[in-house]
Amino acid sequence: MTTVDIPDPMNAADLFVDENLRRGREGKVAVYYQDREITYARVGELVNRTGNGLRELGVRMEERVMLLLVDCPEFVYAFFGAIKIGAVPVPVNTMLKPHDYEYLVNDSRGRVLVVSEALLAQIEPVRSRLRYVRHIVVVGRTGQPRDTGFEDMVRAASAELDPEPMSKDDPCFWLYSSGTTGFPKGAVHLQHDMVYCAELFGKQVLGLTEMDRTFSVAKLFFAYGLGNSLYFPFRVGASTVLYPGKPDPVVHFETIERRRPTVFFAVPTAYAAMLALPDAERKYDTSSLRLCVSAGEMLPAALWERWQERFGTEILDGIGSTEVLHIFISNRPGRCKAGSSGELVPGYDARIVDSDGAPVPRGQVGDLLVKGESTCALYWNQHAKTKSTMEGDWIRTGDKYIRDEDGYFWYQGRSDDMLKVGGIWVSPVEIESALVAHPAVLECGVVGAEDADQLVKPKAYVVLKSGHPDSAETARELQAFVRERLAAYKYPRWVEFVSELPKTATGKIQRFKLRT
Repeated sequence: MTTVDIPDPMNAADLFVDENLRRGREGKVAVYYQDREITYARVGELVNRTGNGLRELGVRMEERVMLLLVDCPEFVYAFFGAIKIGAVPVPVNTMLKPHDYEYLVNDSRGRVLVVSEALLAQIEPVRSRLRYVRHIVVVGRTGQPRDTGFEDMVRAASAELDPEPMSKDDPCFWLYSSGTTGFPKGAVHLQHDMVYCAELFGKQVLGLTEMDRTFSVAKLFFAYGLGNSLYFPFRVGASTVLYPGKPDPVVHFETIERRRPTVFFAVPTAYAAMLALPDAERKYDTSSLRLCVSAGEMLPAALWERWQERFGTEILDGIGSTEVLHIFISNRPGRCKAGSSGELVPGYDARIVDSDGAPVPRGQVGDLLVKGESTCALYWNQHAKTKSTMEGDWIRTGDKYIRDEDGYFWYQGRSDDMLKVGGIWVSPVEIESALVAHPAVLECGVVGAEDADQLVKPKAYVVLKSGHPDSAETARELQAFVRERLAAYKYPRWVEFVSELPKTATGKIQRFKLRT
């Protein structure tokens, strides 16, 4: 197995930020953001100021710093600034609801919350219930007595900061992954994990160098986006293009044309939306792209072929996970198999096993287990789930796969009922719980269904209480009801009314029957 040389002691902020300064890249643009071009020297200074500012707020080694931030330079400064002082940044999804943030902040016991001003409204309803938070630092606000302004904090802090010496096996950052019951799990990643992913996938599969410029539709709070937009380019002294807004196919094309990235990262839903724009290949100049990458959910072969035909650039589809941090199986430039997840990334191993854990022959379906040094150490405060998912060196992905005679992996579905919607995990139980709170709903079952682009979205089968009409108006009302209570991407795209749901003898809904 491919090995990576990891220094010990080390500090990930030193390897990904300060190393670029030692290599003479002070004047190189590290971050393109809106109309700004931010050099590595400026990034280094503001990482130091942010780290010192967090220390002034009382943040100590190993304490968590929650990041509720859009993709912006302050994310970079806060993420690496926390790591540099030995604290643990915890980026969280920017599309959730207040009760979700209450759970995440309390579960992590975050001491400081760094939040974009536009997202502060999602914190206000639960502010009084954030048990461990001592300071809220707001990006985009200054001079407010209740909170600390990010700009005020860094302006008052020193620009000199030595990295805290850490073990390569010390906690570095957490990422939350959705759970089958709707409760997210904090995946604890170590100081060395980003180095492995950057060396094995970033360099060896994508061939990234300091001449590259990356642009990712997937946001920084995703495991996928964090690599794409931050530690992949920073590992090689390349540049990243950050976009703070919501996914928009027109903006994606305009950004590619304006900022000239060489590697574009997206999820299948984004590629489908971009392909839906008529004449995009003639309206927009995408000639800067040497590679496109997809992950988050399976990329249908038809989308791969349409993109290749219209834009002339391969999409390297792959599979990764929050727990393994980034992609561990991927197609390669020049040898893609459309519809497959590709081949093993160097440094990773995989096996496909039956229900008893025995390997299955090539061409047969089984459960995918993966082994690699970037796998998280554990789920925070979830001992039983850690044991059931992590089996020694191996981690159970929850995916069903086939491996063909050429070594390519082909996705066959989930081992559980979880759905990938737009590259984000969604629990059917969470959607069902929201639906049954509506006074018209007696019971319901939620499964995944394919849209016109063969991408999976939630579909709800609903049994109504007596006296409520099974009409299109009722369906729209239920969809709006869910959108008010859950993140928008979780609402059921289709609502089908049924007289009863298939169940086991003990009364459990048989979702596999709903899927068929």
